[in-house]
Amino acid sequence: MTDKNFGFGTQIRKSPYFNATVRYGAKGFSVYNHMYIPRDFGSPEQNFWNLIENAILCDVAVERQVEITGPDAYKFIQLLTPRDLSKLAVGQCKYVLIVNNEGGILNDPVLLRLDTNHFWLSLADSDVLFWAQGVAINSGLNVKITEPDVSPLQLQGPKSGDIMVRLFGESIKDLKYYWLKEYELDGIPLIVSRTGWSSELGYEIYLRDGSKGDDLYEKIMTAGKNFGIQPGHTSSIRRIEGGMLSYHADADINTNPFELGLDRLVNLESDINFIGKDALRKIKNDGIKRKQVGIELDCEPLSGPNTTFWTIMNKSKKVGKVTSAVYSPRLKKNIALAMVDIKYTDLGTKLQTKIDDKIVNCTIVEKPFFDPKKKIASS
Repeated sequence: MTDKNFGFGTQIRKSPYFNATVRYGAKGFSVYNHMYIPRDFGSPEQNFWNLIENAILCDVAVERQVEITGPDAYKFIQLLTPRDLSKLAVGQCKYVLIVNNEGGILNDPVLLRLDTNHFWLSLADSDVLFWAQGVAINSGLNVKITEPDVSPLQLQGPKSGDIMVRLFGESIKDLKYYWLKEYELDGIPLIVSRTGWSSELGYEIYLRDGSKGDDLYEKIMTAGKNFGIQPGHTSSIRRIEGGMLSYHADADINTNPFELGLDRLVNLESDINFIGKDALRKIKNDGIKRKQVGIELDCEPLSGPNTTFWTIMNKSKKVGKVTSAVYSPRLKKNIALAMVDIKYTDLGTKLQTKIDDKIVNCTIVEKPFFDPKKKIASS
């Protein structure tokens, strides 16, 4: 099978693993950060079981990196995010938010600190490279902002640790959750971090030479053969179970951190300066008018994730929207993340959801829906 079967053009970029994913059975792609991402290797439910029982290898090269270097790189990265980075060590990663001057979320990347003044922002789907370069022009800070030749893979699942030992040796076990280390695998330059978008034990492997993508993909699949590794894609089922955000669905430029319950990522008490600080202080003082909640939908198992926002109602009054919904075969429930008017967010509140032409009963419940303390991912 060649890429001609898919009708791909040149205006959207292909990842260094594109040909490998086609060889391993990718049947459908979508676009994320101006790049093709494989989203279909067959049954999404089987992909979920492959993830939680063994391991899957996902091409997430679409998680583009914004590289920030220069004498003022640390000052600049702190300007971009409301999270206090004063204790961020070299070799450490942190989940951060990037907000605009009104407190709206522009992205929720993982920040990697490679050196004192060397950072990567591993992006969700939005053009933070342009935002950062624009901010830099008027910042008065001495920084260089580029998109480097860096393309991540995600190796996720309970057997991922065994596969990593096969690839890198026993010392990989010392890599702590949300930390990174530089490696070389048979001449392939890499950064490896104990992170991932799955809520499972996992690693992200950042390739630093795109010409070696096919070779790296094959090496990992070979190392994982005896551990049941499968080619796969990020699992909507598992990430919704884990309450993980998908930018443009569960958050966007009109969403603020407090609506998502992400107060811990906003530091208003210290003297650090960051874009949006005054707006976020006002939002906190005034109080939010809506909040993200978990809901269970009382209907037959959903055939797949929602592709539109479903209206949530109290009787006939619109009070919110379902942002991400899916059937969990493990929990045997239809679960969803939703943004709801603050007056209707108490646990146990009964509401209705409109799915196509049907009215479905739903209930506000705790989220995350599974492993709320992230014990699996951090183990």
